[in-house]
Amino acid sequence: MPNDVRDLPAGQTDGLYRFLGGSPLSVAFRLILLSILVGVVLAAIGFDPWNILYSIRKLFQSIWDFGFDAINWAWRYFLLGAVVVIPIWLLSRLFGAPRGR
Repeated sequence: MPNDVRDLPAGQTDGLYRFLGGSPLSVAFRLILLSILVGVVLAAIGFDPWNILYSIRKLFQSIWDFGFDAINWAWRYFLLGAVVVIPIWLLSRLFGAPRGR
């Protein structure tokens, strides 16, 4: 039919953009930032990038050594977070934008 629209053949960079999920420079920048963030979290846990297997074994050993104290520790952090999260959630539900029906 004369009014049919045909897609042009994909350019050389379209496949690369589709594979990476964006431009290579922006993907590299996001991966660098995410790597730094994950590195900070893993360092806070006690991982060492030069001896990762020993760090993982040490983490599981310390969790085992904590025993029931780890449950108490997690409960206290849960309560601390809930003191902030629950009131903010409740206020946002009470005074939030009206929902359409």
